[in-house]
Amino acid sequence: MAQSSLATAEAFVAAINRHDADALCALMSEGHRFIDSLGAVFEGREALRAGWGSYFRMVLDYFVAVRETFDDGETVVMLGIARGTYLWEDTPRPENFWQTPAAWRARIRDGQVTEWQVYADNEPMRRLQRTQTDR
Repeated sequence: MAQSSLATAEAFVAAINRHDADALCALMSEGHRFIDSLGAVFEGREALRAGWGSYFRMVLDYFVAVRETFDDGETVVMLGIARGTYLWEDTPRPENFWQTPAAWRARIRDGQVTEWQVYADNEPMRRLQRTQTDR
């Protein structure tokens, strides 16, 4: 029997915090959809494996801290913060740390995440990226 939607969403967050793209993919449906905070949609387990791997290399200490959770069966909404240090030229720098309030919506079916949507203001990280490229 498939685990509850909440348990699946919590396992997904735990895999994010471990930077474990393989565990994330094991929790994704084949046609998984990821929607970023700007509304861009990425589809497919293998495409997302590469995407998460790339993000974990760019933000070495990326971490999601969930403070509140709402579960209605097939949809789980989590509220909290996202934080990390933007890597520039293969060097993590303390001044590149960012943190922002965030929300995540997971659609779950049969113990797999069919859709993961992020709601966050990524301006703190975009600002760091612009600062680094302007140097």
